[in-house]
Amino acid sequence: MTIAFFDVDGTLCNSSGVVLESTKQAIRKFRQEGHLAFICTGRSKPEILDEILSVGFDGVIGAGGGYIVIGEEVVKHQTMPKEGVLEIIDFFHQHDIGYYLESNDGLFSSTNCVRKIQEEVRKVADQEGVSFEEMDEKTQWFYELLAKQDNEEVDHSNVNKISFINNTIPFAKIAEAFGEVFHLYHSTVPLFGPESGEIAVKGIDKEKAVSFVLEQLGLEKQDAIAFGDGDNDLSMFEAVGYKIAMANGTDNLKKAAHEVTLDVDEDGIAKSLSDKNWL
Repeated sequence: MTIAFFDVDGTLCNSSGVVLESTKQAIRKFRQEGHLAFICTGRSKPEILDEILSVGFDGVIGAGGGYIVIGEEVVKHQTMPKEGVLEIIDFFHQHDIGYYLESNDGLFSSTNCVRKIQEEVRKVADQEGVSFEEMDEKTQWFYELLAKQDNEEVDHSNVNKISFINNTIPFAKIAEAFGEVFHLYHSTVPLFGPESGEIAVKGIDKEKAVSFVLEQLGLEKQDAIAFGDGDNDLSMFEAVGYKIAMANGTDNLKKAAHEVTLDVDEDGIAKSLSDKNWL
């Protein structure tokens, strides 16, 4: 039996945030053959949409490793200390940094969050020579997700992770302010810009989470494969026996991979699973 771990953005979901039909069918067939499939993502629970879950998975690693579900059971959930969350929020307000708090209750965004995202979307649109409106339209699903909690009270003691959109100060200054207490991830969402990132509980990463799942299931490293596209998937690669990078992945990840499959928009997951006779 093989267990596969799938990153979401840029891996399971294509550039429009959609899971290709070929990917759905490949993962379903993979499981029908007796293998296990897990999501392994930086997204928190509210961002793992029903469309993604409907593919069919045996478990979920979310929040970069802070939230783990095996079958229907939540086996781990680690949150940030309330005092630290409030300090970060105050710092972000002072520097006009957009952010959203990732909680299992939902995503709670700052008043400037959408504006800061759109500032970065406009830059990317200009660089790629496409209209801002066209690129911003692809992000509407996320704006709608953020808006769901607009009028709800935030429980600052139940925050898994904080994502931030920053174009006012260097990332290094944020790392200097909070790096001793928290783990900082640099530029995890390219669309949010090069000085943006995430802040999470220290000591949590995809490697530890994958290793925890393998131990719980009585499986070994050589039983596991992983698909990813970003530098934050390097830690996930450390925990598995076979590593597959998407063609749209970073150079660092491709160098660490045993295999580089096709682009996420070109049936990369389906091709790799088929080529290796897992289907």
